[in-house]
Amino acid sequence: MSDGIIRALAYDGQVRVSAVICTDAVETARSCHDAFPTAIAALGRTMASTLLLSWGLKGEGHITLRIFGDGPLGGIIVTGDAQGNVKGYVQEPQTHLPLNSRGKLDVGGAIGNGDLYISKDIGLKEPYTGSVPLVTGEIGDDVASYLMTSEQTPSVVSVGVLVNPDYTVAAAGGIILQAMPNCDEEVLDDLEAKLQGVRPVSTLIHEGADIEDIIQNYLPGVEVQFLERNPVQWHCNCSRERISGLLKSIGVNELEDMIERDGETEVTCHFCSTRYHFDKAELEELLAGMKEDLAQL
Repeated sequence: MSDGIIRALAYDGQVRVSAVICTDAVETARSCHDAFPTAIAALGRTMASTLLLSWGLKGEGHITLRIFGDGPLGGIIVTGDAQGNVKGYVQEPQTHLPLNSRGKLDVGGAIGNGDLYISKDIGLKEPYTGSVPLVTGEIGDDVASYLMTSEQTPSVVSVGVLVNPDYTVAAAGGIILQAMPNCDEEVLDDLEAKLQGVRPVSTLIHEGADIEDIIQNYLPGVEVQFLERNPVQWHCNCSRERISGLLKSIGVNELEDMIERDGETEVTCHFCSTRYHFDKAELEELLAGMKEDLAQL
């Protein structure tokens, strides 16, 4: 199935639904970072969560999920935008642990104890940022805890990544079901009953389920109003121009020291691992431009 996301309403608008397939995007992330199974499962779940939470973003709006734990995986940072673009990285991508007691990739053990931070930029002066302590480190539970604590929205969040024996990504995606303020108790009870024993999203995707199929598996017999379906994709907006700006930001003195000390530099993008090399002539050109700009102030 091709990557994409669906927004929908169920139970006569009382429950908001988002479902995403992002297998290709997560496989691209794995390839960029040469990530091992536990690490790409953690990163892929965070990518799926970011896409699911992007509902309501407009124009240049974006959302960033940051997870910082004390486990061997280190930190995870993922950013998504209104166009379905997503990018992310994990601090220690070669992390891989034995399977947990349920025979699953031990994402919680790799992340450990820590905090989840979510920042949303919806065009206001400052982006809104909220945080919660990690509940399990399995990411889906932690996002649901954030939504309940920070937005008072009871939610079910299921995200998953299935990894092949050769470490490539076989399936990745997720679903989020959010109770709206007008949601009846009877609806919540029915929803809870339907979710008993439902199969993991990654399993459904691996078996060939489309996004609509995923929603119907989680909400059997429920009338669903499909609002929109959009593509999602891995995309990093780094560029040589952006990296040049980063080098300028270190200041004239630091850039002069770099030229004198090393005569060149190489900057690697955290998100996509693209390397940008600048030789001495290019650094001197940047320095000259900085000095010219300062002279005009």
